[in-house]
Amino acid sequence: MRPDGRANDELRPVVITPDYITYPEGSVLIEMGQTKVICNVSVEDRVPPWLFRQNQGWVTAEYGMLPRSTHTRTPRETRGPRARTQEIRRLIGRSLRAAVDLTKLGERTLTVDCDVIQADGGTRTAAITGGYVALAIALRKLIRGGLLHARVMKSPVAAVSVGVVQGAAVLDLCYEEDSMAEVDCNVVMSAGGQYVEVQGTAEGSPFSRAQMDKLLDLAEKGIEELLILQKKAIK
Repeated sequence: MRPDGRANDELRPVVITPDYITYPEGSVLIEMGQTKVICNVSVEDRVPPWLFRQNQGWVTAEYGMLPRSTHTRTPRETRGPRARTQEIRRLIGRSLRAAVDLTKLGERTLTVDCDVIQADGGTRTAAITGGYVALAIALRKLIRGGLLHARVMKSPVAAVSVGVVQGAAVLDLCYEEDSMAEVDCNVVMSAGGQYVEVQGTAEGSPFSRAQMDKLLDLAEKGIEELLILQKKAIK
């Protein structure tokens, strides 16, 4: 029995609230169970120096956890992001760039700020799933304003965690499950059923190809459900 009584192939309750913050071009609060992440998108009419005059844009991401988003206070990263934070930022950025045709973005940078206000496992996957919705909201504003072609938006992306806990393959791990998982994976997929990224780690004994296949099947099921929720939130 899982800590919250879910079936092994069941997502936590998901709520996506668009336009959560007033000022950003795109904003979302995503709640997956007790995990809550605010995703805000800012649009700037410039690109990083290494993309200057390359006739394309850029999508990048920032990620951070508020001090009391966790069970005990996490100090603010005032001396620069820790290695874990940097790795998550890069994952979010890579994932969201897969949803945008950068060559049709013009010389613009879209920055997706993902701030965890409450953490109960799966913060990076929630940030990707919510970040896409905030990104789509921002892009649609630019499209409606005649600044971008609709084809700038490629296939939507979403992400979810899967793992092996007490010998069973489970979907969308909460913190209690994540902390004792024998295998922990994060999967990012597009609406076309293609993988953007798969991160998998054996926390104890190595796992088999058969186990991996089962985890990927679980992830695909969960992501299909998340993609439907994303579409409803954007509309």
